[in-house]
Amino acid sequence: MVPKSARTRVVIMGAAGRDFHNFNMVYRDDPGSEVLAFTATQIPEIAGRRYPSSLAGEHYPDGIAIVDERELSKLCVQEHIDQVVFAYSDVTHARVMHMASVVLSSGADFVLLGPEHTMLQAKIPVIATSAVRTGCGKSQTTRWLSELLKPKGLQIAVIRHPMPYGDLERQAVQRFASRNDLDAASCTIEEREEYEPHLGLGNIVYAGVDYAKIVAQAEAEADMILWDGGNNDFPFIRPDLHLVLVDPLRPGNETTHHPGEAVLRMADIIVVAKANSASDADVQRVTESAASINPTATIVRGTSPVQLAEPDKVRGKRVLVVEDGPTITHGGMSYGAGFVAATQAQPAEIVDPRTVAVDEVAALYTLYPHIGSVLPAVGYHPSQLESLRQTINSADVDVVVTATPCDLGALIDINKPVVRVRYEFAELGTPKLSRLVQLFLDQRKPDRSA
Repeated sequence: MVPKSARTRVVIMGAAGRDFHNFNMVYRDDPGSEVLAFTATQIPEIAGRRYPSSLAGEHYPDGIAIVDERELSKLCVQEHIDQVVFAYSDVTHARVMHMASVVLSSGADFVLLGPEHTMLQAKIPVIATSAVRTGCGKSQTTRWLSELLKPKGLQIAVIRHPMPYGDLERQAVQRFASRNDLDAASCTIEEREEYEPHLGLGNIVYAGVDYAKIVAQAEAEADMILWDGGNNDFPFIRPDLHLVLVDPLRPGNETTHHPGEAVLRMADIIVVAKANSASDADVQRVTESAASINPTATIVRGTSPVQLAEPDKVRGKRVLVVEDGPTITHGGMSYGAGFVAATQAQPAEIVDPRTVAVDEVAALYTLYPHIGSVLPAVGYHPSQLESLRQTINSADVDVVVTATPCDLGALIDINKPVVRVRYEFAELGTPKLSRLVQLFLDQRKPDRSA
């Protein structure tokens, strides 16, 4: 055992996801390192808890503290930190270097761990879907892949980027096969937005904290893994085929955010998503930018047709629009599919929810001033979900148009009619993504008899 005084003293900066994975992969069993704390941001009510000893391992019998990122500078000085690891995603390059400056000024090293040290190797083929920003359409693309692969006789396991916002010990390995599983796990809106549409297609979804165990369980019951990425992070599992989405509704974002630019440079196939919603000029701009950054990747185009379930209920009415939460908050979009669908239905008015927003929902508009006249569906914890309910029910509108992929009405009581918006991936033009996937399968299709 390395003497405690000789161990490298480490802090891991995170948001309840990549930070825990990096710890598990690199530091948990390293006797030469001592992780003093995780810092938390982006996700409310993560700070103040502990990473439990059952997950932290034998070197951490008391677990590891999770503190607010605002305490980082003081923590580095007081605890004589040697190394700070930055481990969360969809952050501007400038923001990353501002945090690096805080760390370096304290005397510590600032570290970014790469794929070689943090990717797991699966025993079965892996197709991964990533993106340069939150809200590009990763999950709908992953769902499309699942529907493409299952008729070929393949048993698919979807492994989702982590969202462990509750009891970390209980969430070490999660397997979801039905909505009852989501209820039993007390899943948040943000989790349900990702899981429910997969379950609706009959897909088994894995998530949690300990991805080595998650991958091992998925391998035991599947022929192929689909990695459904989160934010703009790179996969936790080494992909055999790596799809990366770029968004022509946010041209220029190919190189503005960490680690999205790195992810784009890793791509085997680049998908120019939402090509039906953007101008031809922006589609071309993003295509040329992606090609210059990663000239070896094949570029395809896709669409996300928006479908409003009952447009007659929206036409001529006063409407409140509820959007997918992360896309609108740290994804940087001022509006999303809900606003587009509602506008197309010719409402009398789209009502600005800021006039009735309460408590934690009202605070979001201050934290994310780019948000337009839409309401992000947030519910990381019960009080935030209650603020969302009160805001919706206080709005003087005739109908609520909701573009969150989960069934919001099943989670909170809404006192007015709800019309849902759906959007799914579709191929556009050539080369076709389906053809490229088939070429991959011709080389890597699992041998079910083995």
